[in-house]
Amino acid sequence: MHIDILTILPSLLESPFSDSIMKRAIDKGLVEIEVHDIRKWSGDKHGKVDDYAFGGGAGMVMTCQPIDDCLSTLKANREFDEVIYMSPDGDRLNQQLCNRLSLCRNIAILCGHYKGVDQRVRENLVTMEISIGDYVLSGGELAAAVLTDSIVRLLPGVLNDETSALTDSFQDNLLAPPVYTRPANYKGWTVPEVLLSGDPKHIDEWRWNQSLERTRQRRPDLLQNEDK
Repeated sequence: MHIDILTILPSLLESPFSDSIMKRAIDKGLVEIEVHDIRKWSGDKHGKVDDYAFGGGAGMVMTCQPIDDCLSTLKANREFDEVIYMSPDGDRLNQQLCNRLSLCRNIAILCGHYKGVDQRVRENLVTMEISIGDYVLSGGELAAAVLTDSIVRLLPGVLNDETSALTDSFQDNLLAPPVYTRPANYKGWTVPEVLLSGDPKHIDEWRWNQSLERTRQRRPDLLQNEDK
């Protein structure tokens, strides 16, 4: 998989991809992540990429030309399955969407700033808009990092145990069950006996029931969605 991220603040994306699972995925050649500074495509000698909004109002708007030229350059080298704009009013990111995007070969992610990007970019260049929640960040970089991480960890070979991602929360519209590790007794806090039984069938049943109960208590909306 190849992921191109378009931003005016590339330094914000250095840390998320330089450690842990993301770094291992890159080092293994399972994913290529390129961060592009949109300012390099600015037609302004000072690298300006924003301007005042037509009709007035507070805040600046990212202009069409640098984004269009940046994407045009990238499209000359690869065909994108999706060009994604991170936006508070986009489709809510969920596990099913992550699963679908993990099957893509090439993805571009556009990070907005200020009051966002010129609407014509969204109408003519973007194929999908994604939100990571009902709140506003200073820019799209952190959201792009969240999206990238959620996709890349699903790629075959990224996780040491490839079944791990299949048991994550939300994969079956259920929250993950409780997990425990050694010691079995810590300060009198004990591990459920079934997990020590060595009986895979009973353990699987316990985990399923725990997932179901936890989802009922904490995210009943997931079960409602499942019934629709």
